[in-house]
Amino acid sequence: MSLDFKRKLPIPKEIREDMPLSPEMAARKPAFDAEVAAVIKGESDKHLLIIGPCSADREDSVLDYVTRLAALAERVSDKLIVIPRVYTNKPRTNGTGYKGLLHNPDPEAAPDLLEGVKAIRHMHLRVVEETGLFTADEMLYPDNYQYLIDLLSYIAVGARSVENQEHRLVAGGVPYPVGMKNPTGGSATVMLNSIYAAQQPQTFIFRNWEVQSSGNELAHAVLRGYVGLDGINYPNYHYEYLERLADNYLPEKYANPAVIIDCNHDNSGKRPLEQVRICNEVLDSVARSSKIARLFRGFMVESYIEDGNQPVDGGVYGKSITDACLGWDKTERLVLEIADRL
Repeated sequence: MSLDFKRKLPIPKEIREDMPLSPEMAARKPAFDAEVAAVIKGESDKHLLIIGPCSADREDSVLDYVTRLAALAERVSDKLIVIPRVYTNKPRTNGTGYKGLLHNPDPEAAPDLLEGVKAIRHMHLRVVEETGLFTADEMLYPDNYQYLIDLLSYIAVGARSVENQEHRLVAGGVPYPVGMKNPTGGSATVMLNSIYAAQQPQTFIFRNWEVQSSGNELAHAVLRGYVGLDGINYPNYHYEYLERLADNYLPEKYANPAVIIDCNHDNSGKRPLEQVRICNEVLDSVARSSKIARLFRGFMVESYIEDGNQPVDGGVYGKSITDACLGWDKTERLVLEIADRL
């Protein structure tokens, strides 16, 4: 057993300087981020839609998808703020397999993290510059979000990371909303503790510095379902669950109580076509309960060009190589239906 230091990677500042955001898009971002923050704070009538592939595996198909999404976002801009999922690093339950673009710029080749840090910046940058949409990614490695800090408008802390101290503390220093997912075991208490920790001022070690965060008032809940002790998927988007959460997630303790419903993962049992039904059920609950409506801020949807998924070497353009996704035609209908119902 050993740890082999192979090579030193560029620091985030160097990568950002090599691939800078254009002055035009840098000037647009504060206004967009303010719009997103207003939704989380409940100051806007709009809702968020964080949508895109389970994993952003290749630049051409991801850019194709987000170009379509940008045109759709314009059509629903009076109701929805659309943030494309460009998830470039993936947690693996047993630690093996494809870990995302950061590890595997070529999904069929060996890991190459030097090319990976360049590839994730390049992909996010192209999406922002060519579609005008700022992006979302998962904070799998807290050190790494700074490679993308000027491009992102939303970060998710995943179900396997939400109990981790470092993720909670770093989330408190991120300058935009961070969605804290419920853990794989489903505990709402763990999720709420994570939100509370991220909202408090903290002092900790980050990239060999002693740093202090002011706390992130935009840290909020993301419900993604869970796996029970019997190994079966259980949803947590139903009416009764949302009402119970509303009873415990109160403004007396938490800044800006807000919840996003992740419609795939264990909520759908990884059956992506069920995301359509789940969105509609949640919107029914929002219409029936003022308590639920007080919390509800939008949806996460896993969507790509083609329905379903395939092996890493499957070769189908625009089809997920990780979790199965909703295809484009169904996605377009779903987004228009959500906007119409809102």
